[in-house]
Amino acid sequence: MPLRSIVTFFFAILLSGAAQAATILVWGDSLSAGYGLRPQQDWPTLLQTRLVREGFRHTVINGSVSGETTAGGRTRLSAALDRHKPALVILELGANDGLRGLQPALMGENLSAMIQAARGKGAKVLLVGMQLPPNYGPAYTRRFQQTFAEVARNEKVPLIPFLLDGFADKPDLFQPDGIHPTAEAQPLILETVWRGLKGLLKG
Repeated sequence: MPLRSIVTFFFAILLSGAAQAATILVWGDSLSAGYGLRPQQDWPTLLQTRLVREGFRHTVINGSVSGETTAGGRTRLSAALDRHKPALVILELGANDGLRGLQPALMGENLSAMIQAARGKGAKVLLVGMQLPPNYGPAYTRRFQQTFAEVARNEKVPLIPFLLDGFADKPDLFQPDGIHPTAEAQPLILETVWRGLKGLLKG
């Protein structure tokens, strides 16, 4: 084979491999959008770095929007799935539903609809749960938390029970509003997400 043909052949292979790199779509709210942080400090950006370091060729697209509810995320998701064609969706929504006191049943319906939409496009889904502070009342906070587990069980998707696991009781890892984690907390969030994500990547 002439040298020029050999070069063209291997260049085509490289381009083909790049085109096949899978996309991970992070679909969340301010906890994933990097609210109050400088660029590159949010955990989805840290996830991209971790993927490269671990030898995975995935590309992370952060479609998170501060203030987003499950209803808003459900409305926007179809267009994002068509645009990005993700192989995997990390679904991190529900916190704003809880903070607004919305019905957990409606939140569950929206989460289920988004999971079904993503799977309908061939994507795997990792569901990320949230917990509320006790001032919302034991009955509501318990029902809110249980909804994530029920959705995961009914839809047969893996669940990260609590995005802020391990540091929710440490005020120094939150911004002055007491809601949004600091830059120092982002690696902790990444570790929590990674535990649930790595099996899907290898699978």
